[in-house]
Order: sequence, then C-alpha cells, then structure tokens
Amino acid sequence: MMVTTHAAAALLFFATPVALLAPEFTAAAIIGALLGGIVPDVDLFVGTHRKSLHFPVYASLAGVGAGIVALVAPSTASVAAATFLLGAGLHAASDWFGGSDELRPWERTSRRAVYLHPRRRWLRPRHIIRYDGAPEDFFLTVVLAIPVAYAVPSVRLIVAAGLVVGAVYTLFRRRVPDVFGV
Repeated sequence: MMVTTHAAAALLFFATPVALLAPEFTAAAIIGALLGGIVPDVDLFVGTHRKSLHFPVYASLAGVGAGIVALVAPSTASVAAATFLLGAGLHAASDWFGGSDELRPWERTSRRAVYLHPRRRWLRPRHIIRYDGAPEDFFLTVVLAIPVAYAVPSVRLIVAAGLVVGAVYTLFRRRVPDVFGV
C-alpha cells in the first residue's frame, strides 16, 4: 500500500480517537500516528524493504503496551509513543494484504509481502490491494482520510496534501519502474 494509505489509516484509527477523547493530546497523537504510518517505509532506502523497519508483531505488541501506559499515565510523550508504535505496527501488518515488495508488483513475481521476524520468514502477499498505487489503494486512502478530515479539523491540510500526493502517485505508479528501475 501507498505510504499515504498507511498514514491515513494511522490517523483514523489512532490519532482521531485521541483527538476526540483527549483533545489536549491531539498534536502528539497526530505527529505520532503520521510518523508511525510513514517511518517503516524508510527501509526502501536503508536495508531491506519490508524487513528492516517493518515489524508487524513487535511494533504492534509494543504499541499495545505503550497504549496502556498512555491510558494510565497520559502525557504528550506517552501518547506520541503509543500512536507511533501502533501506526508502525498497523503499517507493517497491512502490507501483508497488499502486493509484494518488488518494483513491478503487478507482475506478481515475488512471494515477499512483509517479513515476520518471530518466525524468521516472509509472509506471502494477499493482493487484496493489488499493488501500492493501484486505483483501489487510492480509493482506500480516500475512504480512510475523509472521516479524519471531518472529525479532526486541525489535520485537514495534512489530509488534503496526502490525497494530492496519493492521487499523483496513483496516476504515475506504473511508470515508476521505467524512470527509477534498475
């Protein structure tokens, strides 16, 4: 899935509830969720993509633990940490439902969706979202982003920017390998 889809999901599922229930922590929740939705894809540039910074089990478990800490002892730091870890865990886990980690995932030549560290093996892609930047990926971004923009007005500009980036990426995704491919 596109990084904009991951960011929208993290904002919807983790930052929006915080903004509605504890508005004093809205900024921390937004920053944590956005970074959690984005940071795992930094491994595109450092290490092995969908392995080096994708931790579907460990980030999710750490996020639940951090969430409990944030509920018991709410602070800017605990809320930001919880939303970051939960967003990163959701990002890594949801990559399993998309295409593979290859440059042309629509060709389906790779059986690697995301690395499952506790089992020391790759999970096979489910192709529910055929590939990052597929039209259904952008549609999912829109579906996730609209409730966030409605419920948390302070994030509307960020959501709008994410939708523009996602739309442009979707339009040009299948040309990316020709421009940047090796």
